[in-house]
Amino acid sequence: MFFNIGPGCSSIGYGEAEELGPFYPEKGNKPSLKLNEFAWNKAANLLFVESPVGVGFSYTNTTNDFNLLGDTFTANDSYNFLNNWFKRFPQFKSHDFYITGESYAGHYVPQLAELIFDRNKEASKEDFINLKGFLIGNALLDDETDQTGMIDYAWDHAVISDKVYRDVKKNCNFSLVERSDDCQKALDEYFAVYNLIDMYSLYAPDCPQDFAANRSTNSSRNKQLPESWHKKPTGYDPCAEHYTDSYLNRPDVQQALHANVTNIPYPWTHCNDNITSWSDSPPSILPLMKKLVAGGLRIWVFSGDNDGRIPVTSTRLTLRKLGLKIIQDWTPWYSNLQVGGWTITYDGLMFVTIRGAGHQVPTFKPKEALLMLNRFLANQTMPYKAF
Repeated sequence: MFFNIGPGCSSIGYGEAEELGPFYPEKGNKPSLKLNEFAWNKAANLLFVESPVGVGFSYTNTTNDFNLLGDTFTANDSYNFLNNWFKRFPQFKSHDFYITGESYAGHYVPQLAELIFDRNKEASKEDFINLKGFLIGNALLDDETDQTGMIDYAWDHAVISDKVYRDVKKNCNFSLVERSDDCQKALDEYFAVYNLIDMYSLYAPDCPQDFAANRSTNSSRNKQLPESWHKKPTGYDPCAEHYTDSYLNRPDVQQALHANVTNIPYPWTHCNDNITSWSDSPPSILPLMKKLVAGGLRIWVFSGDNDGRIPVTSTRLTLRKLGLKIIQDWTPWYSNLQVGGWTITYDGLMFVTIRGAGHQVPTFKPKEALLMLNRFLANQTMPYKAF
């Protein structure tokens, strides 16, 4: 089961269509699909969930639901969905069940895991969900350390000036909910830099503005853009969002997917701007993480080290704050002959970095991401030797 960023963004648009699903939309005057060589369904059955309600093609018959959205509402909705899904497809009931996701899924995934964990204690055989663990990447887990690490990472990677760094450090106390005017002014200077480069992948190229603006037209100017403009040698294409957008807004695609049956009065988008209120979002998920570690669930946290939004620096500070005993400290792991990243084995939790990946790890390092998933499912450490 996979959740994406948010609150309010699509697991189909990002996770399935641009990261780890079996097919990717590809560019063209009428975008079509191509196979993903490193799709995660090669390792497990995949279930992508549009959460919360209102994301993608999902809808509600109760308009007031949009005024109630928040972490608790979303966890309960997801739990009810899962129970009904297993009743609809009982052949999967006995399978081991894992939850995964990225970014705000640092809230969604542990909260749903806790709900299943608690309900399983008194659940009937019919309602028992065979939860074994979860895997979360570049995950929002603790507001204080996430924001502290975000600023430290930007300075250390030459994104912001010494002055901006000093101003944020001087004026911002990230342990407080409210920000002072001086703090907000310093943060505005910090965020301004990310109008120039991609915060979610520091070293990736942007999609050319001309291409983005004309993605639905047959523009000769588009045709003249050289491939090297918007495609790195690794195959990463920063214009992928536009292919997905074009593909999922095609009436024939929606009909084939049995989607948009309610005729939603706005185009499909990756993130729903109509979700404007969020009633509850705890500042830290760490107490919940401690509970689930103690409960014996298999828990892995991973981090693409080129992400500036919830960078590896933030996650390292967060896991240190979690206070677990280190069993094996900073150790390289390998993808064939190359170092794929580093790991720290904690008592009850595995931390994995993926070298050269941005916020959406499977988009940037699909081979390494699938290797990590296979090791997670097999309950094996990452390969510590070249192969």
